[in-house]
Amino acid sequence: MPAKKLHYWEVWYPKATATGMLVGRCRVDPTNRVICHAAPKFVTVEVYDDDRVLIAKGVDLERTLDSPMCELRIEGGTVARRDLWPTDADNGATVLLPGGEAGVLMSWWNAEDHSEWRWSVEFYNSVA
Repeated sequence: MPAKKLHYWEVWYPKATATGMLVGRCRVDPTNRVICHAAPKFVTVEVYDDDRVLIAKGVDLERTLDSPMCELRIEGGTVARRDLWPTDADNGATVLLPGGEAGVLMSWWNAEDHSEWRWSVEFYNSVA
């Protein structure tokens, strides 16, 4: 059976150190969007295919909302950032955590004033 094709999402904090600092790198089923948890004020994002061919890139994407999550979406050959408070419509989205672990958003709740939130993420791994 042929190997499953995957995408690499690399999220960097470009304002740290001399050349930036990796926030997280995940290898996931091809998707045009991921939700990134605890993204810094600025991110640079690169999305590659399994052959390390660049699919899309976004540079110095600045935070637009004080929230714990941001959506990173491929639009043509670029990546756009949209900070958000997830809703039920985001359940099922791929979530990238700092360090690079990726899971699936299963549920999200937040207080109306955004002073607290509760969420669950499901993780699945395979060595095949």
